[in-house]
Amino acid sequence: MKVLVCIGHVPDTTTKIRFDAEMKNLDKTGVQWVINPWDELALTRALELKEKSGGLIEKVSVITVGKADVEPTIRKALAIGADDAFRVDAEPLDSYTIAAQIANVAKTEAFDIVFAGIESSDFNSAAVGSMIAEFMDIPSVSAISFFDIENGKIIIKRDIDGGKETITINTPFVAIVQKGICINPRIAAMRGIMMARTKPIKVYTPVETEVLTELVGFEIPAPKAECKMIAPEDTDKLFELLHGEAKVI
Repeated sequence: MKVLVCIGHVPDTTTKIRFDAEMKNLDKTGVQWVINPWDELALTRALELKEKSGGLIEKVSVITVGKADVEPTIRKALAIGADDAFRVDAEPLDSYTIAAQIANVAKTEAFDIVFAGIESSDFNSAAVGSMIAEFMDIPSVSAISFFDIENGKIIIKRDIDGGKETITINTPFVAIVQKGICINPRIAAMRGIMMARTKPIKVYTPVETEVLTELVGFEIPAPKAECKMIAPEDTDKLFELLHGEAKVI
């Protein structure tokens, strides 16, 4: 069994985001890039499953869509423990094109399970995982918070309204995971960092795909209004502000 984990190349969540003068492109100066947090959890769980599978899982690979500047992020995933990696040499323009490129590699390389984080921490589209499944014409399971393999049988639990749902499924399929899939992301040890230098990264030429979205520009949110202090007994003023300004009642 072969497992593919999709990883996003995203700014660190503590990075102060800036844009160019035209507000059309991210200013990448000084930006610290990391693996998308949900994808990092997916990778950790995939590696845990491989280690306990007794050889059932042959290898865990990672994939991302991007130009050569994303390779340091790929190397981080290899240092954590992934066996090898794939990079589709294309700009990640939108969820549709990203999913199309990943699906092409997953089909070509015949992966049994594709792991994807439920969303990315930059654009938060929460669409890539399910789109990959559609491109591959295979099932997907979303909102996974538990994943295990028992006696060769895949057991999945996902959050639903009012509880959890337990599912068994056959491969191939796409597993879209969220927080809870593992407790803490795995951190690369020095040995892993050294080994990552020689692990292979296979670069794929992108397939032709229609671009369905156009980035027009970015807008900075308006600054928050100054905090207004109201006397505890002045309920009329409080009602007036909540109704007239905050518009919550």
